[in-house]
Amino acid sequence: MPVEIERKFLVASDAWREGASGTMMKQGYLARDPDRTVRIRIAGENAFVTIKGRRSGLARDEFEYAIPLSDAEELLRLCLPPLIEKTRFIVLHAGNRWEVDEFYGDNAGLIVAELELPSEDAAFEKPSWLGAEVSDDPRYFNSRLAQHQFKDW
Repeated sequence: MPVEIERKFLVASDAWREGASGTMMKQGYLARDPDRTVRIRIAGENAFVTIKGRRSGLARDEFEYAIPLSDAEELLRLCLPPLIEKTRFIVLHAGNRWEVDEFYGDNAGLIVAELELPSEDAAFEKPSWLGAEVSDDPRYFNSRLAQHQFKDW
């Protein structure tokens, strides 16, 4: 079974921006409760449906499938409002591929860095631009940001 193990951090400076490449994303949720989320995402010209299970520590089941862009555009209309809009930047550091999300709209001002790992105790080098870890803070889950926007914190 596919499992996602992810660490999530706030970003403390803009030093990550040098050499980072970004893709605009729009995503919404067909279901978003503690036991399951069903997400529709458009990333540039690509589209996906993703099903995630309940978290256990830093891990959770994750199934992701490419879908036609036209289907994703229609499915976003069925998603629970509001949608999440962000740019995802890829930043390489010390052999790791960091995903840095810069949010827009009602989540503007929030920048979060994520790192997927092979195990919960996997070692990694933290970049100098990394801030506080928020892996265990549900406010920073994208599904939660769709319900409780950063501007209202």
